[in-house]
Amino acid sequence: MHPPLTLHRHPMCAEIIEQFQKCHIDHPIAKFFGQCTELKIKLDRCFREEVGFLPFPSATTKALKRKANFEKSKILKERIQAQRQEMTKKGLE
Repeated sequence: MHPPLTLHRHPMCAEIIEQFQKCHIDHPIAKFFGQCTELKIKLDRCFREEVGFLPFPSATTKALKRKANFEKSKILKERIQAQRQEMTKKGLE
């Protein structure tokens, strides 16, 4: 599978996208038997290269954010448990 083939979202792969779409139009049945496979492979490679140029955070940045979020959620859970225990004690008194 590939992402939606919109030219404005994938400017680096526009030429290959057009060739791939033309192949599907020109060969509506043969596309199921590998007629457009070579273009599909080129398209996949282009998408992988394109991802390398996108300004996404690195894996280490994601790991650090994940750890910070985990710590925040842990503190929040402890606070909620303390409030529940306090409310339970008040309810029993």
